[in-house]
Amino acid sequence: MSMPALEIHISPDDVDQSLVDDVRDGLTASPKNLQPKWFYDEQGSKLFEQITALPEYYPTRTEKAILAAHADDIVDATGMTTLVELGSGSSEKTRLLLDAGLKGGTLATYVPQDVSVTALQGAVEELAQEYPGLDVAGIVSDFTDTVASIPVRPNRTVAFLGGTLGNLVPEQRAAFLSDIAAALRPDEHLLIGVGLVIDPAVLVPAYDDAQQVTAEFNLNVLSVLNARLGADFDLDGFEHVAIWDAENEWIEMRLRSRRAQDVRIADLDLDVSFTEGEEMRTEISAKFHRTGITDELATAGFGVEQIWTDADERFAVVLGRKR
Repeated sequence: MSMPALEIHISPDDVDQSLVDDVRDGLTASPKNLQPKWFYDEQGSKLFEQITALPEYYPTRTEKAILAAHADDIVDATGMTTLVELGSGSSEKTRLLLDAGLKGGTLATYVPQDVSVTALQGAVEELAQEYPGLDVAGIVSDFTDTVASIPVRPNRTVAFLGGTLGNLVPEQRAAFLSDIAAALRPDEHLLIGVGLVIDPAVLVPAYDDAQQVTAEFNLNVLSVLNARLGADFDLDGFEHVAIWDAENEWIEMRLRSRRAQDVRIADLDLDVSFTEGEEMRTEISAKFHRTGITDELATAGFGVEQIWTDADERFAVVLGRKR
């Protein structure tokens, strides 16, 4: 059996240049910031897998339980022939939709998208063996490049799971959702997973766990810059911070400088100074109300057909139809 080839729209050089641009822009901004997509080197991915198993971190298992309970409903509502998943990773949760789609007799094609050639190739080969009757066609791209990431296929449902929508600030979310709508035909679907606004006493520990795995994950982004850009960040010189921003309704992860220090990023010929106590944002994770996500989807061109949540209303899987 021949393994499926990947459709590649972004090269390693493109990714490297994106890293350079993001780091230069972020470390010369005020306040300083780094983009969360750079968390995920091999070590960062392993740490995130550990995070998803922590007792405090409810989003992954909650979303999976919602999908397990409603995968058949999703397939019935969409009649999906093609499932496109943005930011697919290992496609673990998506198997629930693949199983339901094949059982329902409609699903013919699965298109996983990811920025990592290596990770996607492994996932695609595994899926092709696991689902021999399914056409698996991987796309290597930046998920925000919806023209490249959403190919023209019959009766598409685009899945964007894991709460990743919340990593985008409102202006980015609006542009991204509108771009997805522009790529879809009327009556095609968008399926997204979003965290809901809940008690900060439950929410904050999900991003600041007792075992400090999230702290290690956050600090690891500095190791990525050291390895890939010749930086000399001292990881012991920073500490993990997670706060709830009630005004913006998002969790904000930061790295706080423990002392005044200077950092050299050799490949950028850039010197960066941190004052004692200075904080650098590394991620936001916006949370939503039902009305808020419905309004954002409506503005982009989607009507919300269904919102499924867990019993505690901590997470939602939302199905929108292109108008």
